[in-house]
Amino acid sequence: MKKQSDIGLIGLAVMGENLALNFANKGFVVAAWDRDSTVRNAFAKGRASDRTILVTDSLETMAANLEKPRKVMMMVKAGEVVDQVLEQLLPCLEAGDIVIDGGNSHFEDTQRRASALKDHGIHFIGAGVSGGEEGALNGPAIMPGGSVEAWPRIKPLLQAVSASVNHTPCCDWIGEGGAGHFVKMVHNGIEYGDMQLICESYQFMKEVLELSGDEICQAYTMWNEGPLSSYLIEITANITRYEENGSLLLDHIMDAAGQKGTGKWTVITALQTGSPLTLITEAVLARNLSAHKDERVTASQALQGPEVRFSGDKSAMIDALEQALLSARIISYAQGFSLLRDAAGLYNWSLDYAGIARCWRGGCIIRSSLLDPISNAFTSNPDLANLLLDSHFMEIINQTQAGWRKITSSAIEHGIPCPAISSSLAYFDGYRCANLPANLLQAQRDYFGAHTYERTDRPRGEFFHTDWTGQGGSTSSTTYDA
Repeated sequence: MKKQSDIGLIGLAVMGENLALNFANKGFVVAAWDRDSTVRNAFAKGRASDRTILVTDSLETMAANLEKPRKVMMMVKAGEVVDQVLEQLLPCLEAGDIVIDGGNSHFEDTQRRASALKDHGIHFIGAGVSGGEEGALNGPAIMPGGSVEAWPRIKPLLQAVSASVNHTPCCDWIGEGGAGHFVKMVHNGIEYGDMQLICESYQFMKEVLELSGDEICQAYTMWNEGPLSSYLIEITANITRYEENGSLLLDHIMDAAGQKGTGKWTVITALQTGSPLTLITEAVLARNLSAHKDERVTASQALQGPEVRFSGDKSAMIDALEQALLSARIISYAQGFSLLRDAAGLYNWSLDYAGIARCWRGGCIIRSSLLDPISNAFTSNPDLANLLLDSHFMEIINQTQAGWRKITSSAIEHGIPCPAISSSLAYFDGYRCANLPANLLQAQRDYFGAHTYERTDRPRGEFFHTDWTGQGGSTSSTTYDA
């Protein structure tokens, strides 16, 4: 092994270990370190043996073995651990070196760290990495942002280990500051939405249509050969047929979902930017509700729902369910990209939406056949306000919304929760509605709080207040956005 390594890698848990192997498989020399000596030794004697990977016993040794300017990638737990590692690493670096945070850090933390390290002359990159264990080893989607000056130096490394679709790496520059981690956060939000939509389709087939595991598996397998083709549909087909000791494993898995926080961050950010991220919000809340398992069991014995048994054409309902999933998935992407646009304006980022869609086509969890037409839509019109206004997606929605409505109404009739599917339909109907009842809402706000309102018969930007009771006077509130 040559003395100077191409990249340093800190953190040898599942993702870090597999990324180190990925770099080595692509011909790079890696200097790796983990604060846990047991983890270091196991990796050095195991998967890293006979590879171009030097597992070091200290950060100082790792840094000393790096080619200058040094390039160090951290794959550690988001939050305080990142700051602790940076504090230890900083004395080992010098001006011009590059640090890449490949964990699921919050984008505001990334912006803070980039600013702090810039004062030391260190370039900081916040890179979202998606693909799980398999992606880390064989090629993830990577979303780098931060110090643009560092991009030419790390581009060959990151693009070499990323996934590739049609010879195009699923890794390209996102933007300054925390843009890379923001895009990864939105990716994860869409992932939450996709998973919830699929779960709702599973429950509908199981409880309304009363399909067997094999029949449910056949539906997902069939859907994966059409417009719903995606990684998540593919693995769902595999999951719904997986048996353990002669019975479906899925039937023995507790229905209490976990989460690591990126979906919640997406929803909070949407609230802060005013983006109507309804589907992803419902997906996060559905996980929260699932966690109240004992409470739900008690409620199931005390609260009654409709006793309706399905007696129609099951094949037709499976087709309608495919339409509902496709429509709702388009809404999920539409809301996600709208949030990206809102954030770009707020944080002064110049985001390439077509490029982001291309980045998500391979390696990542939400890779699907929809991403090519999404990329095409933003290539044709970079200023596209919403995917629903693109002619391709308009046509799909026009063709599928009958099934979408049919499934939503049937689920409600049968007492089956479908928060993501139904909220996506409500968003669609609200978005295409020229006049919403917010005029009454504004009147209510002005009535009790003198918050003022605009008028349809006057120019936008003029605000008015009415003394509704005759006792309120003419003073109005200055907090119009409250």
